[in-house]
Parts: sequence; structure tokens; C-alpha cells
Amino acid sequence: MSTVIDDDRDAAPAPEATPPAPKRRPLLLTDSPLGRRLTLPAALVLAIASGLLAVLAFPPYGAWPLAAVSVAGFGAAVHRRAPGGLGAAFGIGFVYGMAFFLPLLAWSSTQVGQWPWLFLCALEALGMGLLGMFLAACSRLVDTRRWTLAPLTGVAWVAEEALRSRQPFGGFPWGNLAFSQAESPTAAAIWLGGAPFLSFLVALSGGLLLAAGFALGRHLQGPQDAPRGAGIRKAAAFTAAAALTALAPLALPVNATAPDGDTVNVAVVQGNVPRLGLSFNEQRRAVLDNHVQATLDLAADVDEGRAERPDLVMWPENASDIDPLANQDAYDLISEAAAAIDTPIVLGGIVHNEDGTRSNMTIVWDPEDGPVYMYSKRHPVPFAEYVPYKGFFSTVAGWIDPRMSEGLDNVAGFEHGQNAGIVEVGDYTLTGLICFEIAFDAETRDSVRDGAQLMAVGTNNATFDTNEAQQQLAMVALRSIEHGRDGLMASTVGVSAFTSHTGEVSQATEFNTAAVIQSDLTLSDRSTPASTVGILPEAVLTGAALVALACAILTNLKHRRSQT
Repeated sequence: MSTVIDDDRDAAPAPEATPPAPKRRPLLLTDSPLGRRLTLPAALVLAIASGLLAVLAFPPYGAWPLAAVSVAGFGAAVHRRAPGGLGAAFGIGFVYGMAFFLPLLAWSSTQVGQWPWLFLCALEALGMGLLGMFLAACSRLVDTRRWTLAPLTGVAWVAEEALRSRQPFGGFPWGNLAFSQAESPTAAAIWLGGAPFLSFLVALSGGLLLAAGFALGRHLQGPQDAPRGAGIRKAAAFTAAAALTALAPLALPVNATAPDGDTVNVAVVQGNVPRLGLSFNEQRRAVLDNHVQATLDLAADVDEGRAERPDLVMWPENASDIDPLANQDAYDLISEAAAAIDTPIVLGGIVHNEDGTRSNMTIVWDPEDGPVYMYSKRHPVPFAEYVPYKGFFSTVAGWIDPRMSEGLDNVAGFEHGQNAGIVEVGDYTLTGLICFEIAFDAETRDSVRDGAQLMAVGTNNATFDTNEAQQQLAMVALRSIEHGRDGLMASTVGVSAFTSHTGEVSQATEFNTAAVIQSDLTLSDRSTPASTVGILPEAVLTGAALVALACAILTNLKHRRSQT
């Protein structure tokens, strides 16, 4: 007889259950209330890469197609970050902005140091953060109406640039998409609608490339039974549309407003700046001496038949940092040079006002009558030529580095000029624009509307490097196209050059050298479409961006109500 005892203690122990494997975080794509989107790390990497690509679109690199590619990458990084991730969208945009502006504006650190450079870049990157929020907020609208993606991208970029070109402290348009396109076929669009319209076309191309990327992504992630090749065909069509957008401005009749006035011979004097072994006052005098001597040498060449006598000699900004109206030596030196060449000299000089302030001026110096016409810089550079809210910023700067506070206290405090940037030389008129004023739409446009027949810019690049000078020269070339004017840039150290109404650059000088270049330029009283319509394209495109944002907000609210 056997007995079976049913006791769990005698049973073999059950094997332990294997715990579930921890769920891996996706590296590239993740789910969101709006659908699949990039993970935050992937979006940040893409934002940095896109910002660096944008730098390569600008001089001195000039890979202009990368501007549109950068726009597409930025759009992909912030897409579907709303409604709960607008803070992340701002952060992604800010990171993009820092990746872009830090290398683009690295030249600004050569004189002022790293902290002002970082502050400037961070200030500019805030605009990109707002752009990231804007595009993210429009994600649902774009997903429900896919045709809106490209035009919405275009108007959003114009709105961001309109804000950044005006605020804070008068704005800083450096880095606007338009200024990357001086050597591109798209550049001709600036003749039609100004720099904002050119930026719009670049961003529109970027939006089309982004649409191509989305179409390709949907094809790769779609079901197996989806029509074969449909996504690829859509992607190819969007890419072709982006290329067409870039090339279409070639058909514009830019030569219809080509200069047709008198021809004037212009000599640009680049005197160079001594770098070592001189005190501040000695260096200022040496810079003036260099420009005087180069003009005397040109006069000797003219007298001996080696050069044509110019109708105008152009010296750069700060050619006379010694006030030529108050200092007799400076007055006599400039008068000597003008008399020797027997031609008016247009020069940049610093003038001390009776109230203790200073003015950065373009002065017309007649060989017989001396200074006869002056333009005072309308848009001085904040923190370099004047300090807004000086007490506040000097205190904050002192917390960071006492030397920064001392530097701000030493800023001269230049007055803002009140008149349009023109100077009259005999029977003709040219722009008297100084340095970074060429970056501003209004300053340039007002000069042309007030009668400027040549696009002339005096600048002092001695405290920067070749990248800044080449970026500025690209702006002069684009402004020449925009307003149908032959032009020139006169620099203390380079780059100096001439530009045609088609944007062609000629006789560009080397950096940190003394040089004299000379060319026949044609005067113009004609108006291009951009000169005529003025701010209208920017206003319309910015208004369209605000309407799009309002529609996006309504779309988001409607969806939220439908879920409750």
C-alpha cells in the first residue's frame, strides 16, 4: 500500500519568471500627439548640423545652395514639437542659432573679445528660437494642409528676419538668408522685391526640400501594399520645384533698369593700417598719412600719364580719425591731397560736436573749398559707437569682467544722424553709407530714393578679418542689383572693390595691403521695382506669416475641443 502526500513542499520549485527587458528609448524617431517626430537628441544634432551648413552658404565659402538645405533641416528639427513642446522648439531654434551665428560672427571677437561676441550671438539666436516656436506651432496646420508647408516656411523666415533686423537696439540683419545669395542665380530676385523677397525664395526652396524629405519618409515608412514609387515621385517633384525656385529669377529683366547716365571715373584708395609699434594717436595719424600719400602717388601717376585723372577719389571710413574740421594738420593734409589730384575726395572722418558727442561722417572735400558736404552716420553700431542703457550694461559687464565695463565706459557715444545717406559731389550724388548701414534695407533704400546715383560704401575692417569684409562686400553687390546702381566699397585694409548693377565684383583688393583701384562707373537715376515698392513685399510676407500663425492656433484649438 502506498501513500501519496500532496504537499507543495515536496514539489520541485518553479523556475523564476524572466523579467521583461527594459524598453529602449528610440534614437531617431518617437511618437507624439501629432505623429512621429524626431527625438529631442536627434533634433538637436540636426539643428547644430543645419546651423553649420548655413555658415557655409555665406562668404567666404559661398556654397549658396546650402542655405535652403539648412532651412529644410531646421524645419525638420522643430516639426511636431507643438502643442506641448514649444519650449523644446524654442531651445532647438536657439541651438540652431548659436551653431550658425558663433562661426558666422567669429570675426567680431577679434577686437571686442569673447564675451561681447557670445552676447551678440545669443541675442541673434533668440530670434531663431522664436522661429522654432512659430514653425512648431504650425505643425498641425501643415500636416492637415500639406500644400502650406513651403510657403509657410518662406513667410516665417521673412517675419523672423524682419524682427531681428529691427530689434533689439536697432537690429542686426547680418546672417539674413538673402546675404548668402550674392553669387547665386536667385540673387536677381532682390531687384524685384528687395532683400526680404530674396530671403523668402531661399526659405521657400528650403520648405520644398523639407516637403521632399517628408514625402520620402512617408514612402519608406508606409505599408508594403502602398503604390510603388509614389513617394519617390513626390519627393522628386518637390526637389525639382526647389531647384526651379532658385533658378527662376534668371528670367527677370534686370538690365531693363541698367544705369544709362554719365560715366564717372572713380579711384578708391585703401591706405592700410599700421599694426604694431604705434600709440593710439600715432596710429590715427599714420592711417591718415597713408591715405594722403597714396593719393599723392596717384596724382603723380596722373601727371606723368600713367593713370587717368579720376572724377572722384573715395577714402574709407575712419580714414581721418583725427577730426579734420578741428585739427589744422589734418585739414591741411587732406587739402594737399585734394589739390594734388585736383578732384573731390569723399572720406570718412570723426567729427567732435559742440555738445561733447562725436559723429561718424562721410565728408566731401573739394580741392578748392575744403569740406563742402557731410553725412552723419544714421545707424551707429550699438556697444561699439554708442551704448544703450549705459549704466545698466556697464554694471552687468563689470560683474562678468571689469575690463568689459571699462571698455563700455570708453565708448565714445556717437550721435545718430538724421538725414538719408547721400553726399553730393559736383553735379552727381552718391550714397554716403558707412560700414554696416549697407545691411539695412531702409538706410540703403532711402539713399537711392533721395537721389543717389552710385552705391558707395566706406568701411573700416581693420579690427575684424577677411570673413567680415567679404560678407560685407556681398551685401554691396546685392544692393547694386537691388537698386540698379554701379557701386563700390572702400575699406581701410580690404576688401575694397567695384560692383556692377548685375552684382559682378571687380578689382577686389587683398587684405591688409595698401592699394588704389580705379574704374569707370555709370550714373543712374532709374528706379528698380524694389526701389519703387520699398517695404511692401516685407510687410505683405510678414502679414502672411501672422495670418498663418493665427490659422495654426485656430486649428490647434479646434482639435483640442474635438478631443474633449
